Amino acid sequence: MALRCDLILRDATIFDGTGTARRRGDVAVTGDRIVGVGDLGAWSADREVLANGKAVAPGFIDAHTHDDRAVLCGPECMTCKMSQGVTSVVVGNCGISLSPVRFKGGTRPLPPLDLVFEDGWARFGDFADYAKELADKPSPVNTVALIGHMTLRIEAMQGDTQRAATDKEAAAMQTRLREAMEQGASGFSTGLYYPPNIMAPTSEVIAVAEALRSTGGLYVTHMRDEATHVLDSIEETLQIGRAAGVPVVISHHKCAQPENFGRSTETLALIEKNARTQAVAFDVYPYYAGSTVLMPDKVRPDVTVKIAWSKPHPEMEGRWLSDVAKEWGMELKAAAEKLLPAGAIMFQMDEADVQRIMQHDLSMIGSDGLPHDRFPHPRLWGCFPRVLGHYARDLKLFSLETAVHKMTGRTAAVFGLEDRGVIRVGAYADLVLFDPETVRDVADFDHPTRPAEGILETWINGQSAYVGGVGATAARAGRLVTRGRA
Repeated sequence: MALRCDLILRDATIFDGTGTARRRGDVAVTGDRIVGVGDLGAWSADREVLANGKAVAPGFIDAHTHDDRAVLCGPECMTCKMSQGVTSVVVGNCGISLSPVRFKGGTRPLPPLDLVFEDGWARFGDFADYAKELADKPSPVNTVALIGHMTLRIEAMQGDTQRAATDKEAAAMQTRLREAMEQGASGFSTGLYYPPNIMAPTSEVIAVAEALRSTGGLYVTHMRDEATHVLDSIEETLQIGRAAGVPVVISHHKCAQPENFGRSTETLALIEKNARTQAVAFDVYPYYAGSTVLMPDKVRPDVTVKIAWSKPHPEMEGRWLSDVAKEWGMELKAAAEKLLPAGAIMFQMDEADVQRIMQHDLSMIGSDGLPHDRFPHPRLWGCFPRVLGHYARDLKLFSLETAVHKMTGRTAAVFGLEDRGVIRVGAYADLVLFDPETVRDVADFDHPTRPAEGILETWINGQSAYVGGVGATAARAGRLVTRGRA
């Protein structure tokens, strides 16, 4: 008997997200679920897409984003992700989350909280408020939410963060984290590198993370140091995971600064050794430059910096800091201070380390894109096609099957996203159709907002969300996705 469904992708090369070999076949969708995979010649559908051998994969899951606010701003704000085939984003990273927060009236969030907060956005007193807005005004993409230590700290310590939290303050943070987990958050993130968190001792982080033990969450961290003391930071991260009894994710793993180039052989060996006895994973972005707020004390002549944004001097966005300093007749640090508040792109990694980290079995892909930067790092628009095109197809760093797995099934498994990240009957219909021969990132450090090529269409929960050459659709089919819940 012929079966009817809503959508069939016919004659596609199926990459199912598990890392197993590609195969030719059809994929059928009804509602928000995949209902058939294989030879579906007897089936019919309201819409049939002839893939002609092009690739269909699970929608990509961005393991590391700062899209907390962007997911609430409509399809135009998420085109940067949907145009890459991304269907789910993990928000609340690096200790920075849009909820839960009750700032004092008039409090201006310290950098890097200003990467997601702006006037009118410190309004989610509980995570339930954030979840309700996602339900009432659905995002075009799925959202997995972490709760940021920095956000909790600013609230509990009333902005006085240049010290360790008292036991009472740590207990208040733990309570707020537990409440948020019960309301649908999936984990706890820290950014121990940044000033609002840098004074937090390991014991404070463990005390707050205790909330994860009974709620099944993840501990995700921008470590205290990704440069000279990177091994110590990994040890601290693993210690926190063990003490709280929870899985650990190391954010945007790297070996920063020229004197540490090549040390990924040491860091990966340490992570791999400990992965035998505790759950640990890491994400990585496929670039040798990073980006965050501009920190004058960190600038140095052997690490080039490009200005991503500047409140007092927007005319300098996209310029090299060294050129700005020369034009102003200043030292680098003085010029950086004059630009504040500002954002920066720092060319601080070695390409060989980037490739070694990305190639490792424990890696998954996260863009770490900053959606509100006016001249952003190109990873915001190009991360996932760059892995598929430049690294898998052109450099053959790994197979296309492995590339897809690092962006889908592996990430879903690490974050506990039930029925996502795979193509199989019963899984959610988060899908991307792309051309393996032409897919590539077009955004670069001079033109960072150009959409990728070769992404033909993106579906989220069964609805078409992006069409190559046309743009985002009006669909807002995204949902809040919680660890361990279908």
